[in-house]
Amino acid sequence: MPDLNNWPTARLLSTAARLVEHAWDEQLASLGLTHAGRIALEVLDAGGPMVQAAVAAGVRVQAQTMGKTLSRLQAHGHITRVPNQADRRSHRVAVSDLGRAVLVRARELELTLAPGGDADAVELRDKLAAVIRRLGSDRWG
Repeated sequence: MPDLNNWPTARLLSTAARLVEHAWDEQLASLGLTHAGRIALEVLDAGGPMVQAAVAAGVRVQAQTMGKTLSRLQAHGHITRVPNQADRRSHRVAVSDLGRAVLVRARELELTLAPGGDADAVELRDKLAAVIRRLGSDRWG
């Protein structure tokens, strides 16, 4: 194991983020979800039925990238797609009942990923949120 005390903060943060994401992905796989699929379900749950491009914008990815994620979600029964009455070239996407149940379980799993959980990590959460706001504003506007 490397001497983590000598690592710059950015490397610690990046490595920790990757490890948490890998652990999260392993847990989500047991539900038939991916990290991207879980985020897409959150966007749909919060915003209600919407077209693929709107889901992609909410997740902050390209519509083409979102198409693959939505196809996986649909194959597992987590979403439904119906033709968009306003524009027949697109479909409206919505969370299914199964998708809502899986999302509840995914939220529960997320709370157990890091030692101590969210309740014990207030200072860390505040600092991470500050990093995201600072670096994310340039990327996401």
